[in-house]
Amino acid sequence: MRRVLRNRVLVCLAVWMAGWGVSGCESSRVAQRGSAGEPKKSPAEARVSPDSPGGSPSMISPGVLDHAGLKTTWEWTLPLKKGEKFVSITLLGDRLYLRSDRNYLWSLDRAKGDVVFSRSIASPGIPVLGLDFFENSLISVIGNRLVELDINSGQEQRVSNLELSIVAPPVRNSQFFYIGAADRRLHVFRAKDLVQTFPVTADNDSLITTVVADESFVAFGTDAGNLVGMAPEAPKRLWQFQATQAVAGPVIRDGASFYFASTDTNVYRVDVADGTNAILTWKYQTEAVLDRPPRVTKDFVYQYAVGRGLTAITKQTGKAAWSLPEGADLLAEAGNRAYVITKTRTLTVLDNAAGKKLFSANFAPVTNHAANTTDARIYLMDETGRVACLEPIM
Repeated sequence: MRRVLRNRVLVCLAVWMAGWGVSGCESSRVAQRGSAGEPKKSPAEARVSPDSPGGSPSMISPGVLDHAGLKTTWEWTLPLKKGEKFVSITLLGDRLYLRSDRNYLWSLDRAKGDVVFSRSIASPGIPVLGLDFFENSLISVIGNRLVELDINSGQEQRVSNLELSIVAPPVRNSQFFYIGAADRRLHVFRAKDLVQTFPVTADNDSLITTVVADESFVAFGTDAGNLVGMAPEAPKRLWQFQATQAVAGPVIRDGASFYFASTDTNVYRVDVADGTNAILTWKYQTEAVLDRPPRVTKDFVYQYAVGRGLTAITKQTGKAAWSLPEGADLLAEAGNRAYVITKTRTLTVLDNAAGKKLFSANFAPVTNHAANTTDARIYLMDETGRVACLEPIM
């Protein structure tokens, strides 16, 4: 009898260590969705396998994929609750982050689709501003607090009340955090202990709405059209450029070039080659008030304008390669081809070199997407929680 009990305990212990719950063992555990206590599907259970017996159908049918010259690299179904939907999709490094309107966050390996972590980061209704990363930390503002999460587990590393009303997504380098606040100041905090070192402001005291930073520089944009470069460790202005109206959305840095949209209807490329002088290389007029940033790839800048659709602008010349009135956003590029999602939920493929539309395909199930400016992977989501990665067949 003693041997039987001992063997039973050893079996239960081995199963518990492997992470599986077994009925009848007091040490069994149930995978949960964050703090809600609701069962969370494991990666194996969540994966869609349309080629296996009884598998769920793919988000995009094989016939449509064949027509578009695409293949499904991976596809998952994430466990959304009834009525829950994705509100934020972000590509950062080798991860794809999806946040729902109930502030549940999933981190996926964007090459393989494996779930890195999934957890609630705030109660539903709590405002979340921005998502960025530095080394092993994710950085965001949650409920007006600066929050740092472990990049591999999503667990909180540090939560800080900076006693500011934060209005711009925070950024950092190895030494400092840079926080734009409602007092129209950019507040600079030491990263190691969050002691404030100095604040700065634009000359016209305009609201700072976007910040980019690395080890050698910091640049910020304002609601009055300022683009200001400063030293990272001191309140010293290095250069400035002035648009006629507000910077719309984040400023995109690419080497020594800065790209941004403005509510004055223009898309700008500003170069700072020597680190002290900002030179307007080109501006492209869209004939519409812009409300979001451009997508910047190796050779093109893609800008959406309300009522005008999506335009591809040649990076070097600032001239339009094509315009698609029904275009909504860039999905990805592959060679000379641009893959675009339209306002009517179709995929349109365009030849950037020839400046013409090649073909379209029905993507009706798609409700969300990620804009990928670094490689040819296409990331799509639907209202049931399915997430798919597609790639061109080369």
